[in-house]
Amino acid sequence: GQSKLTKRGDPEARRLLHNAAMSASRTAAWKSYYEERLARGFSTTASLVMLARKLARVVFALLKSGDEYRSKAA
Repeated sequence: GQSKLTKRGDPEARRLLHNAAMSASRTAAWKSYYEERLARGFSTTASLVMLARKLARVVFALLKSGDEYRSKAA
């Protein structure tokens, strides 16, 4: 069956990640990732949630490693 989007987790963190994903979906670095999800038939909301999750993983990895973010699109 199809998986559903949940509303689990800290509401403030979810809101911030969603806003970050909305902003990132318009940037050169992340627009292609977002548009690929839309092209695969995912809804706008689902695509934003996938992008938010990706951003969260990147941020966590950067915090863990202490590295600086370097965009591949730059």
